[in-house]
Amino acid sequence: MNLLEIMRQDSSRLKHVLGLNADEARIEVQCLLQAVLGVNRAYLMTYPERELDADESCRYSGFIERRLKGEPVAYLLGEREFFGHAFRVTPATLIPRQDTELLVELALQCVDRQDVHRVLDMGTGSGAIAISVALASPYLEVVALDASRAALEVAERNARELGVRNLRFLHSDWFLALEDERFDLIVSNPPYIEEGDHHLRELRFEPDSALVSGMDGLDDIRRIVAGTKNHLNPKGWLMLEHGYDQAASVRDLLRQSGFAEISSARDLAGMERVSMGRA
Repeated sequence: MNLLEIMRQDSSRLKHVLGLNADEARIEVQCLLQAVLGVNRAYLMTYPERELDADESCRYSGFIERRLKGEPVAYLLGEREFFGHAFRVTPATLIPRQDTELLVELALQCVDRQDVHRVLDMGTGSGAIAISVALASPYLEVVALDASRAALEVAERNARELGVRNLRFLHSDWFLALEDERFDLIVSNPPYIEEGDHHLRELRFEPDSALVSGMDGLDDIRRIVAGTKNHLNPKGWLMLEHGYDQAASVRDLLRQSGFAEISSARDLAGMERVSMGRA
């Protein structure tokens, strides 16, 4: 079977089994073929008659069967692009998503406008947020923490491979290991999905500890908001990513904790995705 036939057949299978649209299915099949062959997309388009050899066919078949069972392409390939950089990912980390680029953009806008020297990323996972901020503003001192040692190993490797020098990692359950450290900006994409939410079925390959946060999905956000006062400098900012329907609740939590200049920002789909406040 040549490349054109494979792309047609397996795009159709992905559409039927996983409910993807035609473009999503085609792109995923192309990504898997590119990884197996070590080529770019242009090669697939230029040589559609190319056939896989035995080893290539075996590797590709393994990929496509795992994908048909729902395993994300990012885990199959071991990486995901985020904010213009390739990040290694494993099942120990969440897969960075385009929605979270909004949090990075807002953080960098804050850095540009305010007197910001120290930034904290809480629950860093693959390190995508902290590394993106550190690379964009190399004069900053950035600290990234996570309660998962396995996730920190992935984040540290990403930092090394991307050449980040202004970033320190810390193993900590939220604020517990920070002692008396203070920051001008704290950002976080914490767990925010409700227990039993039907979306968890689609996310079953990703770590529950990075997804689920109590009956209303806000347990970890409450902990972060409550603990921030001991680690945020005067006039410092807290920025939190959250679910599409949680903005009003997060703003209330910020207001109850004495934050000022509270607001929410919308993602490309028009959903309020990040809420923030100033100490």
